[in-house]
Amino acid sequence: MDTEIVILNQDNIDKSVIKRAGDILKAGGLVAFPTETVYGLGGDALNPESSRKIYAAKGRPSDNPLIVHIATMDALRKIVTDIPDGALKLASRFWPGPLTMIFNKNELVPRETTGGLDTVAVRMPSDKIAAALIEAAGGYIAAPSANLSGRPSPTVAKYVIEDMDGRIDMIIDGGDSEVGLESTIVDFTAGEPMILRPGYITKEMLEEALSQDVSIDKAIIDTNSKTPPKAPGMKYRHYAPKGELAIIEGDSEAVIAEINRLSEEASLAGLKTGVIATEETKARYHADSVKSVGHAGREDEVAHHLFRILREFDDEGIEKMYSESFADSGVGAAVMNRLLKAAGHKVIKL
Repeated sequence: MDTEIVILNQDNIDKSVIKRAGDILKAGGLVAFPTETVYGLGGDALNPESSRKIYAAKGRPSDNPLIVHIATMDALRKIVTDIPDGALKLASRFWPGPLTMIFNKNELVPRETTGGLDTVAVRMPSDKIAAALIEAAGGYIAAPSANLSGRPSPTVAKYVIEDMDGRIDMIIDGGDSEVGLESTIVDFTAGEPMILRPGYITKEMLEEALSQDVSIDKAIIDTNSKTPPKAPGMKYRHYAPKGELAIIEGDSEAVIAEINRLSEEASLAGLKTGVIATEETKARYHADSVKSVGHAGREDEVAHHLFRILREFDDEGIEKMYSESFADSGVGAAVMNRLLKAAGHKVIKL
């Protein structure tokens, strides 16, 4: 398959390109496109064959649900059985934006899109190109991240092309993703709201908007859970670079010393080494590649850069990677969730 690659400017969107991409989606084809979180691999959410194509292009297990992207609240009302009051509160505060909510679906949404479940995950992205494309495609785009299953999610088009060129019909290059991590996912189908995937919209932000406690699903940290995933990223290996990654946790000085020791040990064994550091610590590491994810305590910066750095390590052929740990609260909870999955939960505590 020949993949058409086009570049669009967020502030001056070529409507003819959007129409052509929308027509591809309406005809059952696949289009990768930018969102404020990461790049998405889109198909017609109401077409079972399109969802099957998405799973095939990614090499993704078919019981891993897809997120349906919409551009209006009217579109939501047409595909769900009910909208809880809490969901309306969150939509008014965070949509459009990096928040996905799970509802009970109606018959319009095929099970191929929902991983066989009676629930559907829905998001309204704020990215201008994504919003225009959703409208041009008929109002509903099913879209996981636009990478091969298990790889770090792409935040720039370069890595979409690397994984998807020749597999899909079109790739829209809309520049860097603003957030850099996938959306927060909140489930409203089991009574009280529950976070199924942490993201840029934090637990604290959700609780403030709802004026109530929000729980976190144990499946997020239970790697042996046999429960079918209700949301993307809950069950399968995700975000992993090609080399081995370990997270080093403890006092800052001890972490720096241990990462340098491990890097030297790996280098003596003939392996290329990489370190994920902060602006404050990067000069103190000795490895083949040392990359800063931003300033210490600025987890939003870390979130923005993390996936790109993991991809760059792959480009450089890094075989052993070591990362500092980050605060496990606020946006840091999402950062650590992704890091733990990328590292296969390998943590060295000092």
